[in-house]
Amino acid sequence: MTALSGLAVDRSDVVWVAAAIADDDKAVAAEHGGQAFTAERDGGNFRVRFVENDPEAHHRFYAIIANPILWFIQHYLWDLSNAPDIGHHEKDAFVHGYVAVNEQFADAVAEEVERLGHDAVVMTHDYHFYLLPAMVRQRCPGVLLQHFIHIPWPQPDAWRVLPTEMRSMILEGALGNDLIAFHTERSARNFLLTCQELLDLEVSFRNMCVQIDGRRVAVRWYPISIDVADFERLAMSETVRANEEELKTRRRERLIVRVDRTDLSKNILRGFKAYDVLLHEHPELHGEVTFLAHLQPSRQDVPEYVEYVEQIKRLVADINLKHGTTEWQPIDLQLDDDFLQALAAYKQFDVLLVNSIYDGMNLVAKEGVLVNERNGVLVLSENTGVHDELGAFALDVNPFDVSDQAEKLYAALTMPPEEKRARRDQCVAVVRENDLTKWLDHQLEDIAKLDPNTPPDRG
Repeated sequence: MTALSGLAVDRSDVVWVAAAIADDDKAVAAEHGGQAFTAERDGGNFRVRFVENDPEAHHRFYAIIANPILWFIQHYLWDLSNAPDIGHHEKDAFVHGYVAVNEQFADAVAEEVERLGHDAVVMTHDYHFYLLPAMVRQRCPGVLLQHFIHIPWPQPDAWRVLPTEMRSMILEGALGNDLIAFHTERSARNFLLTCQELLDLEVSFRNMCVQIDGRRVAVRWYPISIDVADFERLAMSETVRANEEELKTRRRERLIVRVDRTDLSKNILRGFKAYDVLLHEHPELHGEVTFLAHLQPSRQDVPEYVEYVEQIKRLVADINLKHGTTEWQPIDLQLDDDFLQALAAYKQFDVLLVNSIYDGMNLVAKEGVLVNERNGVLVLSENTGVHDELGAFALDVNPFDVSDQAEKLYAALTMPPEEKRARRDQCVAVVRENDLTKWLDHQLEDIAKLDPNTPPDRG
């Protein structure tokens, strides 16, 4: 994860354990006998250990369990009247995919802990490795384990989709940690509720902790951010400037922008439907406003995501046919992975739409407001983690209310310049104040409070 790279550069006692996915990664892993090695990154030395999974096990782990089952649960995406069906196929994928891959990573992590010493600190991440902490703790009981979950943690009933044994293994695996972290207080409190209701554990909402097996597991929240200086430098690069100049030649008077993966949780279809309503109710905007959508195709090995991309294409075609002319197409759909073009769009938007169904954080909102040069307005879903920080200065929307989104798009497009400037300035001040360094430092400070052997600085 890029946000943690500063921890591992030029630190001989830090090892990054990662999956060997690409052929080059596998070749390097084989060259070093599957052991940790030193690599170069950004002019510094970087210790890494690649773990190569059996391809079939990895497919079960990632494409059947982690995505979509866990991702869909944690973003409230399942249409429960139709899906999911948990049968032999899914249970087999859990045992021979999710459990197997977690065990393989746990073995690698435990070996590195034993090499460094049992008082080491292990930081794991996200929904892929819920089982790993308990596995490592069993082998290395003196280790301090912290797990950061970057996606929302839903209310307890969402987890009842899973069979009891499966969900218990996930929760008990995560509770192998000493510290479990989220982006928002809402997710942290939902995690405590889940432990209370589904495992009947003693929890404290005052102290934000769970009692299990005579241990106290701390539950905290740290809103992640971006590297402000690095992102601003990238925004001023020659390639971005060239993309920006090209965009200026084809933009209309006003520009709505969204930048997303084609993930179901991003709520892309309702955003386009809201724009359709906007154009229907305000024909005076025809020819004056364009909706530029930079969408990166995501998880195309999962059938639901393949179908979602097709739905996006069909809806865009329908709206362009309905409202467009030979000289103006209402939606400019860019299905690619060109982030420097998207960054140019950040600089030029009048409105940035972030209407996610649920998001752990959503860094698009922070990136966009930081580098925008037109005092653009952020239209922001109330169900994003970033809403806790920027919601007071954005126009917030209910992600399911299409008419509300249409109204907020219009309000943003017609907002007085003074108000636009004030809102954007306040957003930027928050992003600068709560930067990536603060996100990491606060975690290390709390880890140090749990483990006196860990210094509170970044080394």
